[in-house]
Amino acid sequence: MLITGARTVDGFATDFYVRDGVFADPLQAPPNVRRVDAAGLLALPGLVDLHTHLRQPGREDAETIATGTLAAARGGFTCVHAMANTTPVTDTAERAEWIRQTAAAQASCEVAVVGAVTKGLAGEELADLEAMAAGGARVFSDDGRCVADSLLMRRALEFAAATGAVIAQHSQDPRLAGPTACCHESHVSRELGLDGWPAQAESAIVARDVQLAELTSGRLHVCHVSTAETVDVLRWAKARGIPVTAEVTPHHLLLDTPLLASGDTTYKVNPPLRTTEHLEAVREALADGTIDAVATDHAPHAASDKAKPFPEASPGMLGLEQALSVVIDVMVNTGRMDWPTLAERMSYTPARIGRVADQGRPLAIGEPANVVLVDPARRAPVDPQTSASLSRNNPYRGLDLPDPVVMTVCAGRVAFNRHPGLVPG
Repeated sequence: MLITGARTVDGFATDFYVRDGVFADPLQAPPNVRRVDAAGLLALPGLVDLHTHLRQPGREDAETIATGTLAAARGGFTCVHAMANTTPVTDTAERAEWIRQTAAAQASCEVAVVGAVTKGLAGEELADLEAMAAGGARVFSDDGRCVADSLLMRRALEFAAATGAVIAQHSQDPRLAGPTACCHESHVSRELGLDGWPAQAESAIVARDVQLAELTSGRLHVCHVSTAETVDVLRWAKARGIPVTAEVTPHHLLLDTPLLASGDTTYKVNPPLRTTEHLEAVREALADGTIDAVATDHAPHAASDKAKPFPEASPGMLGLEQALSVVIDVMVNTGRMDWPTLAERMSYTPARIGRVADQGRPLAIGEPANVVLVDPARRAPVDPQTSASLSRNNPYRGLDLPDPVVMTVCAGRVAFNRHPGLVPG
């Protein structure tokens, strides 16, 4: 396949010849090669998501590896990290290998398996991290639950220091924000009579963990940063040279606490949507690199899990298909971020954090052919009914957002295409 006339993030018009899964010299393309006229389109390196819930095994009514990775490809992602809170939990090498083999047969993009930090996500005993690492796992997380025990977290980070693995923490002090906490602690939570989730329930755990990372030299990754206080802790930690990275979700960049007044459980998420001052803080931190990456926390749920009173509904939102849309609208179109920085935050840096060797690579001859063609000017109202996901808990429904992805090429294969000049083959 020969892609002609695409513009790179540096502003140059370039041709890409895709052959045998890598970029080859366009001058070597045969006359009868399939051609894609990409004039007017922007070529980005394939996006990498550090935080995806694919739900399989166990909740195939909400999502599967096949449907979740198709949603990823439609959003421009060529790699996702599959979180461990499946049923059963991905806490053994055998369960990690099952996901890896299933993805190899069914996925539309690369799937990196995230292993659990503790057995059964129970927070009581470390899982067999060594065996999962031997099988290829590089990131470990109990996401959905916090590793609240300080000694267990220290031991996990010691393992990370010895092996080069990453411990990704869901930062939620269970005493400050317990299982019924579902709304940012503010006048909104008080007016709605919902249990509050204070900002300090996040930042206190991050403060503890960055000090443990300094003590152990283990690599810490902070999931779904949502508060200004956490940003302050991260700035302090990075100034000290502590090995910590962090992510922010699209919904914590765009959506805010007052949306909960509608009672719509689509907006229930963990950590909760925050108020304006927190949104501004995480936007600034993403722009200046204090927050290293955008990650979706794509969390599909069956309708029955959301059709409950707000405190009882399952937390989580879809994110893969609109992640790039939100970042373009909130960060690029407002001048907070340029296109090269977007490529850093959504491809190069998350690939480095997650240690996926063939992702986040330059769009250059000899490199793996992972590329997404986007039309930055294209916009459309978000229609959840057109989603590739099995679930419909899309918090962006009805919003007029960029709808940029025209084609996603993963390892040389067309994983998603709406370009009129190429039929996927």
